[in-house]
Amino acid sequence: MPRDWDAFYREAGEVGEPAFVVRAYGPLAPLGPVLDLAGGLGRNARYFLERGRPVVLVERSREALRRLRGAPGLTALELDLEASGALEALPEGPFAVILLSYYVNRSLLRSLPPRLRSGGLLLVEGFTRKEAARRGRPGSPFYWEPLELLLPPPGLALKAFGEGWMAGWRAFAAYLRP
Repeated sequence: MPRDWDAFYREAGEVGEPAFVVRAYGPLAPLGPVLDLAGGLGRNARYFLERGRPVVLVERSREALRRLRGAPGLTALELDLEASGALEALPEGPFAVILLSYYVNRSLLRSLPPRLRSGGLLLVEGFTRKEAARRGRPGSPFYWEPLELLLPPPGLALKAFGEGWMAGWRAFAAYLRP
């Protein structure tokens, strides 16, 4: 999905509400630091910052990071998650919560369990293949397959899952590290 993310964030207005999975399962997360991957303008990070949680937000757009500069409790890390060596450059944790919202990267998802502390949550949300078809992008790899999020990454257990129409065809999952 080639996109000029700096231009996108330059034109973006106010930061929206956190993702559904964050609003629904964030209150159940244990205390501790949060890792927000491909965090954009920080709509999910702000949810946790407002509750006194330190957040490491990873984003490749310098414009998004510029707009986040100075947010108390936020550590911003400029990193292209699709670049060679990106997984090795991620903070190791352990984190109480890891967020992957509206960014589909299956190898990244599988690599996250060791960065999550025992009792921690991995919260994932995004558009599904049905939404890709509705938008005329049936072959795009940036959508979750039907029921794909039912299968947790190795080392995690499924805590919650949902899929269907939510202002677009979406799926979410909350995974727990036992």
